[in-house]
Amino acid sequence: MRNQFAIFMTCCLALALAVPARTQERAPSNADELRKLDPMFEFVRARNAQDYAISTPNGIDEGKYLNLGGIEQWVTIRGEDRTNPVVLVLHGGPGDATNPWGYAGFRPWLKAYTVVQWDQRGTGRTLGRNGRESAATLTIDRLVQDGLELTSTLRTTLGKDRIILVGHSFGSVLGVLMAKAKPDLFTAFVGTGQVGDQSRGYSVAFESLLAHARASRETRAVRELEAIGPPPYKDGNGYRVQRRWSNLFEGADAFINSMLGFALTAPGYTMRDVNDWLDGQGVSAERLVPQSMALTTDTFSGRFAVPVFVIQGADDFTTPTSLARAFVDRIEAPRKAFVAIKGGHFAVFMNTAEFLKELGALLR
Repeated sequence: MRNQFAIFMTCCLALALAVPARTQERAPSNADELRKLDPMFEFVRARNAQDYAISTPNGIDEGKYLNLGGIEQWVTIRGEDRTNPVVLVLHGGPGDATNPWGYAGFRPWLKAYTVVQWDQRGTGRTLGRNGRESAATLTIDRLVQDGLELTSTLRTTLGKDRIILVGHSFGSVLGVLMAKAKPDLFTAFVGTGQVGDQSRGYSVAFESLLAHARASRETRAVRELEAIGPPPYKDGNGYRVQRRWSNLFEGADAFINSMLGFALTAPGYTMRDVNDWLDGQGVSAERLVPQSMALTTDTFSGRFAVPVFVIQGADDFTTPTSLARAFVDRIEAPRKAFVAIKGGHFAVFMNTAEFLKELGALLR
């Protein structure tokens, strides 16, 4: 990802340096400047299409709209061997679809698994297909029902009795609810960046951040965190400060920027697709964050009729590792396990090799 991020930054630098000469009669518009980047983007998109292609004889590489919950929703299915287990990935955010950059992010998975990525209702290409008015139906329960309908479709079309369900961050909320609702559809539920207790998440994360800042003598972090104090905050600035230091301490800032670079150069994608992806994050957050915050501890407790595994970054300051561990401790399941790996909230993507190693061991 670092190489792709460098390419993206080079493109931005080229745009910044494209200053019109004083002798020009008409200063170029922003659209004119952006069009200068089209050849660069097309070159990298073509190269990525080749580099990340599925070329094995029994492979699968599909992208299509499926009718789920009464609207068309974008789904991709990729893997090197159709006989491999199928993993349905529930993206986080809410609204942060993985499809725009997941062709690269999930490439290491495809030797052992067939990976299904889904632009949830109100997100990415699904939002682009149905328009903002489709957000009127955007609820957590509706997403859960969409996900269960998608799972049933995958079982039929891919010839699988059960599907492995992997939920990241907000996706782990959907995963918990889907696994409880229809356990017979799933081999296991695997959470990462696991939400464990919505009512305490920000407070526990704040305490961990401040303790880490003090221990590492990050004076600016200490000063800014002490200035906002613990949540709940009176405005969005407190949450922005907390999230910024979470990303910096986890080393996630470069990864997050690289996601945009991959999205801008995704095979088959256009700038409109990227805009829909970015718009979907705002649309989904506006409607789903309040619903998510209203969930009680009962949502993340009780009995599961399917194995439950959590593979969490050891230093997750976004969905605190301690609360993810407590989630596993208090549930009942045929099998359950908590595994901490190196990394933070995005350990599943930033430490993919270790995540896949632990996933394989748990599923075996």
